[in-house]
Amino acid sequence: MLGDNPYFWQQFLKKEELSSEQEKQFADYLLLLLEWSEKINLTTITTPSAVVKYHFQDSLYVDHNIDVATIKTICDVGTGGGFPALPLKIKYPHLRVILIEVNNKKINFLEEVIAKLTLENVEIYPEDWRTFLRKTDDEIDLFVSRASLHTDELIRMFKPSSPYKDAQLVYWAAEQWVPTKFEQPFVKKEVPYSTGPKKRKLVFFGK
Repeated sequence: MLGDNPYFWQQFLKKEELSSEQEKQFADYLLLLLEWSEKINLTTITTPSAVVKYHFQDSLYVDHNIDVATIKTICDVGTGGGFPALPLKIKYPHLRVILIEVNNKKINFLEEVIAKLTLENVEIYPEDWRTFLRKTDDEIDLFVSRASLHTDELIRMFKPSSPYKDAQLVYWAAEQWVPTKFEQPFVKKEVPYSTGPKKRKLVFFGK
C-alpha cells in the first residue's frame, strides 16, 4: 500500500502527532479511497503518498489557523470523498460532523468509511445545500468546503434569515481565487499555503 514512497507515511504520522489508533484509521481510509476510486469518481489521485499529501494533509491544514479543540460541530458542504471533514474527525475525535452529499454512490462510500473506522457522531445529510439551509436549524460552529460549491452559493448561509448567519465558513481555494464584489464583505482573511508544488489558500468567511 505504501510502496510508492517508503518515507511519507512515517513523516505524516510524526507531523500530525497521530496515535496508533489514528494511524490505523487513516490507513483504512486510504485503502478504501483507492479501492472505491477504481469503481466510482471519488478522486483522480491514485498513489498513496499523493492521497496523504493532497487529501489528508491538505484537509488538516486548517488547524494551523483554528483551534479545532474549541470546535464542537463542523459541517462539510459537498464533502465528496469526505474531505476535509473526515481527516479532521480522525485527528480530533471529539468533533461532531455533518457531511452534506447528494451523490448516492459517494454516500455509500462515506457510510462504509464511517463503519470501517468506527467513527461516532458523524451523520450524512443527503440533500443539497439550499435545502439544508432552508430545512435545518442546528448548532454548528464551523462550516468547511473544499472547492465543492461556488462561493456565491456558500455565502447564502450569511443571509439575515439563515440560522447559520453567525457561524464561520472556511473555503479551500485555488491561489488565483478572487472574491466578487458581492462576496468581498464576507471575507475575513485569506491564508496562502502550499501543498507540495500546488499553491492554495484558505479563505475565512463570516458576517
